[in-house]
Amino acid sequence: MIPQHKIQSLVWSWLEEDIPNFDWGAQAVGDRITTATLYIKSKGVLAGKPFFDAIFQQLDCSVHWYEEEGGNSSLEDGKWLDPQPWKDGRKLLAIAKIKGPACHLLRGERTALNVLARCSGIATRAFLFTTLAQQHNWHGRISGTRKTTPGFRLVEKYAMLVGGVDTHRMDLSSMVMLKDNHIWSCGSIAQAIQQVQSVAGFSLKVEVECQSFSDACQAAEKGADVVMLDNMNPTQAKQVANAVRQLYPQVLIECSGGIREDNIVDYFSPDIDILSLSLSQHCEVVDFSLKVENNGLDS
Repeated sequence: MIPQHKIQSLVWSWLEEDIPNFDWGAQAVGDRITTATLYIKSKGVLAGKPFFDAIFQQLDCSVHWYEEEGGNSSLEDGKWLDPQPWKDGRKLLAIAKIKGPACHLLRGERTALNVLARCSGIATRAFLFTTLAQQHNWHGRISGTRKTTPGFRLVEKYAMLVGGVDTHRMDLSSMVMLKDNHIWSCGSIAQAIQQVQSVAGFSLKVEVECQSFSDACQAAEKGADVVMLDNMNPTQAKQVANAVRQLYPQVLIECSGGIREDNIVDYFSPDIDILSLSLSQHCEVVDFSLKVENNGLDS
């Protein structure tokens, strides 16, 4: 799915950040061939395998993911995992083996775990939202906004896909979104749409952030493909969406702002096509650990 050169570029930057010069600890352990086990320690959706694998491949290590029940295939991103109590009471589930020079394993350990933990955490949060939509038979799209971590967007957007949500727009080149600051800078919604259409051409959709029913109607009338009802409570959002739908059935209607796990169900409506929110902020990571063999956990 992701071009390999993009992953390799990210891996290089991550390793360069963590190993700018010497790695004194790795120098101490040497380069004997060693095997380590990857454990998941909290329940969640597995996500981030392409990045995890690429980190260790760059360090001349191999990764072998355990097979799923039945033994037909290895664990894949998107799998819900729920570790059970280990013999000492801790929750652990072994999911992969990593083999390579000991110093290389330890150089990649923290970077690989950080990426896997955060990617899996975002995918888990996305999955929970997707599950709520399915349980309430809502057929719109939940999407993750561009509120991502600089330099880490590709990973976070990938995690959203694994969790089953839409990635919205990837970047400023993907789709035109005229927010309040664009509109104020141009003078009006109509002027902003006119000016952006003159440069964006026919190939890009235009979305306009709207604060009211009047704003939404003006945007739809001037050719917006998507009207985004911003920071409206569920009752207001449903009422405005229904009114806009009656007048402009061809326009996609999105709601954003203040949507959370504890209130998203209240926004579900046949008149609302998209619910967008930040999925990479305020997410709880999934806990993983990497243990070199012969430390007691594998005996």
